[in-house]
Amino acid sequence: MDVPKNTKYRKLFRVRLTENKLSERGSQLAFGEFGLKAMTPFIIYKKQIEAMRQTIMRAIKRQGQLIIRVFAKYQTTRKPAEVRMGGGKGAVDHDLWCDKVYPGKIMFELKGVSREAAEHAFQLAKYKTGIECKFIDRSGKGEL
Repeated sequence: MDVPKNTKYRKLFRVRLTENKLSERGSQLAFGEFGLKAMTPFIIYKKQIEAMRQTIMRAIKRQGQLIIRVFAKYQTTRKPAEVRMGGGKGAVDHDLWCDKVYPGKIMFELKGVSREAAEHAFQLAKYKTGIECKFIDRSGKGEL
């Protein structure tokens, strides 16, 4: 569930971020009452998404509902250690599926929990990526 079932091409170009770009889609709360918004561009890997999901669910004690708005849809390749230059592109590394996240993108949403519980859960999840994130809610007020 955390990676696509199939892809159009076997190997993709390297995943790169566009300079000075803001998130066009997914910048508003759509499903929940509280959200975690990215403030800097970065590449998030499927292990980070899963670590954040586990941290949030543990912090809210499995109350309420968590909506994940990022999906690891880009694959990356890796060559084995101590291999000489040349020989083509490396094999797809199934641990390194990733997604691009631009400033303004809502990564996670919560509903059915109190504001304090959501703020605490997102504060803990923020440490799993090491980037700047902001807590937002439907009323418009709320900084992490």
